[in-house]
Amino acid sequence: MDKIFEANWIRNLKACDDSCVIFKKDFNIKSGLKKASLQVSALGIYEVSLNGEKVGDAVLAPGWTSYKNRVFYETYDVTEMLKTENKIEILLGRGWRFRMNKNDSDDVLAYDDTALIASLELEYEDGCETIVTDGSWKVSDSKIRYSNIYNGDVYDATFEAEEVAEALVIDYRKNILTKRQGEKIKEFERLSAKELIITPNGETVIDFGQNMTGYVEFNICGKMGDEATILHAEILDKDGNFYTENLRDAEEKIVFICDGKMHTYKPKTSFQGFRYISLVNWPDEVDLSNFTAIVVHSDIKRTGYFECSDAMVNQLYQNVIWGQKGNFLDVPTDCPQRDERLGWTGDAQVFCRTATYNFDTEKFFTKWLVDLALDQKEDGRVPHIIPDCIDVKYGSAAWGDAATIVPWQVYLTYGNKDVLEAQFESMKKWIEYIKSLSENYIWCKGDHFGDWLALDVPFGTYVGATDKKLIATAFFAYSTSLVIKAGKVIGEDVSEYEKLYENIVKAYQTEYLNDDGTLKNMTQTGCLLTVYFDLYTNKQNVVKQLAEDIKCCGHLKTGFVGTPYIAHVLSDNGYVELAYDLLLRTEYPSWLYPITKGATTIWEHWDGIKPDGELWSKNMNSFNHYAYGAIADWLYGKMCGINTCEEKPGFKHIIFKPCTDSRLSFAKASIETRKGLVSASWKTENNKTSYTVTVPENCTATVLWEGNEYEITKGGTYTY
Repeated sequence: MDKIFEANWIRNLKACDDSCVIFKKDFNIKSGLKKASLQVSALGIYEVSLNGEKVGDAVLAPGWTSYKNRVFYETYDVTEMLKTENKIEILLGRGWRFRMNKNDSDDVLAYDDTALIASLELEYEDGCETIVTDGSWKVSDSKIRYSNIYNGDVYDATFEAEEVAEALVIDYRKNILTKRQGEKIKEFERLSAKELIITPNGETVIDFGQNMTGYVEFNICGKMGDEATILHAEILDKDGNFYTENLRDAEEKIVFICDGKMHTYKPKTSFQGFRYISLVNWPDEVDLSNFTAIVVHSDIKRTGYFECSDAMVNQLYQNVIWGQKGNFLDVPTDCPQRDERLGWTGDAQVFCRTATYNFDTEKFFTKWLVDLALDQKEDGRVPHIIPDCIDVKYGSAAWGDAATIVPWQVYLTYGNKDVLEAQFESMKKWIEYIKSLSENYIWCKGDHFGDWLALDVPFGTYVGATDKKLIATAFFAYSTSLVIKAGKVIGEDVSEYEKLYENIVKAYQTEYLNDDGTLKNMTQTGCLLTVYFDLYTNKQNVVKQLAEDIKCCGHLKTGFVGTPYIAHVLSDNGYVELAYDLLLRTEYPSWLYPITKGATTIWEHWDGIKPDGELWSKNMNSFNHYAYGAIADWLYGKMCGINTCEEKPGFKHIIFKPCTDSRLSFAKASIETRKGLVSASWKTENNKTSYTVTVPENCTATVLWEGNEYEITKGGTYTY
């Protein structure tokens, strides 16, 4: 057993507040040291330094999990950092702790209290010694006088702790300690300041040119007692002034109190979502070289790439990439800036296919799915957000269905059935929960988000026009089909679910379809779910109904539920040109419209900034909200034609089936898969279009091109 289990949980004797504390331990080592291993975990966010040097490259450790069930610990090799006389210091702040459900408090720790546990194993040539957290550790206040994930930091360079106290040992359970699963959070790109702006309101603003997640590293001197503030924002308003109203209650500010000496500072226990910063009461001359934006996200490896002949589509794709980086910070968050930043299940499931192509997210999603199963309720209800921190009476269709959709997509992309075996009970529990809320196989009880933010309702209404029960029953069928598929992969008896699925489909068709197969109460999203989830009686009639509506209004009207499927359904059913019409449209509403307004990430609303420069709303208007970025899986799978095969997942067999359009002269995409590089490209020259694919060794492929079918039986590059 790892030595951390021999250690004690310790905390500050004083009641927990919004400041950060430092736990300290001095120790000596003797000669003959072979190896030193430090293991650390915390309820909160920690950063370790040994003899004044930071240990490891992770930030915001140990990350965010279902705290009542598990907390990760990390093992660091610190052998080369040790001297004869040593000092270990561990900074501890609240981090995400206060986002726990208040009902999870106990007699030892409140829901938002912090605590630390650590062990240092010293392996000598003649034996071992272990130093653990206990009452001999000291604790003192730090110069970080305030720290909050949403509000930022107050750092007082003039502050000196008046007293150092003994740490308080607490009897808190250790069975929640778990070796890290998933990817740690790290610093990545460093973005230089692009422009210094003095706004019409006289604000001093710096533009980094990219909406991102992370924090600013800055150099500052000032005079003793000067109080400088950095505010963060995603956009400037239509008049060019600094805009923060969409942050709601999140202050997103860094306050630095100067001591007259030069400092380089960056946050350690908070992060911000921003493109612009505003300097308030800055004591020094503003030099752009003194400000660097540091991009922070989970350590996920980039695997997917895309490019075509249309510059705006390329920018759209880059916005998708940046949206994923900005929101894959230990959990798949909805947004990184306002007072939310939560692991919304609906956002995660609609984007998961795109996510698995863009980056290697197998470990990332597997970790999050474990927390989903842990936080799933006794009755099978899946909370709206994972880790769970709010009380809701019902689970919502298309949100709770992350329990089935995400593991199935992870399996398809990476070909590892372990995720299905791990999540299968959770998947079945979700279906059983839906059954308990259904009558005659129609999911009729509960409360749902519906087609969130769809455009087929009056302005200012969040829920689209599509019948919530239709959406719920469609997802009931779809999730049941995924349980059937998953069960067959792992050798489970799914005959009960096969009968259930047949009954749901029949009930859906009776309730929502006309005799000719069209929808009784037509909406674009209703048509899309009917076709994409195979619930139709006459597919072409439904697709025609959909296409006619799009042509009539000239644009999509879908929200979070329908948008991921619209281009797929059109291009798969004879309306390739119409799918491209939607993609290439630059007027509102469209994927490219935000780019005409300078977007560098995906917006929450199709019209977050309206054509006249006015804003959609103050309270729900994120400019880094990746859900609509799900269009990127169409860029990979339909425009360039790279598709997995359910019978041979993980790209063991690839189905190449591209959709070209005369408005583009080329398109190319690649995905670094578990089997090797898969790529596909087409280009048009002299009125002739050719298609080239690359298949990894030991893989096979089917190429569907210009009405012909070609079978590839060995790896290599082929042109048609």
